[in-house]
Amino acid sequence: VQLQASGGGLVQAGGSLRLSCTASTRTLSRTLSNNGMGWFRQAPGKERDFVASISWNGGGTLYADSVKERFTISRDRVQNILYLQMNELTPEDTAVYYCAAARSAYSGRSSSDYRTWGQGTLVTVSS
Repeated sequence: VQLQASGGGLVQAGGSLRLSCTASTRTLSRTLSNNGMGWFRQAPGKERDFVASISWNGGGTLYADSVKERFTISRDRVQNILYLQMNELTPEDTAVYYCAAARSAYSGRSSSDYRTWGQGTLVTVSS
């Protein structure tokens, strides 16, 4: 596992969670500091969907329409940590969330834009 996502758990609807993602080694961490990063999620029985992405320097972000205004992606380039702040959670946000590193400095919405993936962290939102 090259990327490690954490912070998932069980939360009630309307609540918040913050996910984090780090690289498994310092070498990988330094390598990925110049890459775009993203979050995807996969609900039970569904395909993996794009959630949010951020450019190498944090200057550009993209969001899925379903999470816009509720989720915020950010990165700490000093500590090389990727975050996903999730607010106003609904049961429809229940999924395994994966972080990923893009193939370039800028990342898009397609999973093919990404080359390194984490193992996922489960987010469960109860109604």
